[in-house]
Amino acid sequence: MSVNDDEILRVAARGDGVTGDGRHVAFAAPGDHLAADGSVVPGPHHQIPPCKHFPECGGCQLQHLDDISWTQFIADRVAGALAAQGLETHIRVPLLSPPNTRRRATLHAERRGRQVRLGFTRQNSHELIDLEECWVLAPQLFALLVPLRGMLAALIPGNRRINVHLAQTDQGVDVLIDGLEAEGLAAAEALSAFSHRHHLARLSIDEGFGPGARYEPEPVTVTLGGVPVPFPPGNFLQATPEGEAALVATVQEIVGEAKAVADLFAGLGTFTFAFPKAKVYAAEAARDSIMALKAAAGQAGRAVFAEHRDLFRRPVSAKDLSNFDAVVLDPPRAGAREQAGEIARSGVPLIAYVSCNPSTFARDAETLCQAGYRLDWVQPVGQFRWSTHVELAARFSR
Repeated sequence: MSVNDDEILRVAARGDGVTGDGRHVAFAAPGDHLAADGSVVPGPHHQIPPCKHFPECGGCQLQHLDDISWTQFIADRVAGALAAQGLETHIRVPLLSPPNTRRRATLHAERRGRQVRLGFTRQNSHELIDLEECWVLAPQLFALLVPLRGMLAALIPGNRRINVHLAQTDQGVDVLIDGLEAEGLAAAEALSAFSHRHHLARLSIDEGFGPGARYEPEPVTVTLGGVPVPFPPGNFLQATPEGEAALVATVQEIVGEAKAVADLFAGLGTFTFAFPKAKVYAAEAARDSIMALKAAAGQAGRAVFAEHRDLFRRPVSAKDLSNFDAVVLDPPRAGAREQAGEIARSGVPLIAYVSCNPSTFARDAETLCQAGYRLDWVQPVGQFRWSTHVELAARFSR
């Protein structure tokens, strides 16, 4: 056995430390050593996890890593995904969101006797961890957990589990509860009183037929690129303000002074509204998102053409894409195989590819590079604090 066989050299994709001889060790950081009895001897990059619920709670996987080793983990994830496709490029230093900045989250709630448990599920399990503290949620969201337990104790029947979606909006916290039937005058009064007492922006219930607002004193918006955009209940929002700012700044750097931009998988317009001087075509499959984007663009007088379009079934053609100076691509975790194929056949000179899955990004990157694009660099972003979830923005050029 060599001198480094028992040293943790890196952290694998799912969060295990990997020794010099290839053994996987749970909750080990680079620089740790594996003792003869199998225990981990902490090294210089192994920090004491701040949260009492770690490692049981599934909200975090990497609280035992300091920022130096978490940064390296993120960069290694991107490099490894690219290497699997035979690609390499310059990987910039990852941009990390601080603790307690998550402005959206989905929690689960269930009754246990007279009490309600509310939190994330245990790692690799459906068992709920009843959160007494949380080092990732923004304080405004976490402050609602105790009062939510009290309200839900009067409304959750039997052993049913429900989902509670929280998001920070311009007007305050938006709450969407799905899986709950809250009928009758008493329930309506309880929901209204709770919402008013805790200054909610809105409280919606989804009984299985789509969200319906039960309390909304004024229209709820999120401001994107200086434009207030209507926020449909439970809609997608970048996880932290810092993560959103990092991704937007990187995409702006890539696109530069482009006069005509195609924003594909546009969502509510995180990137659409980042180019006030350009003409922007925005395409999105979710009807409520694209209608909100369209309304906001009209109200703000922005030069945006918004289209409700499923880019998996009907990608924008190579011919149409050649009319743009730059394309912004921000697909879901599945990537954008069909759309990447059309971009590869187009003449568009610049691509800003934003991804929440390094593996599908690398697959699509290979398609683009085989067609003559150059992957200039990748900017990783760690906005899911202490998580194995990695995001990035990358520049492609012809």
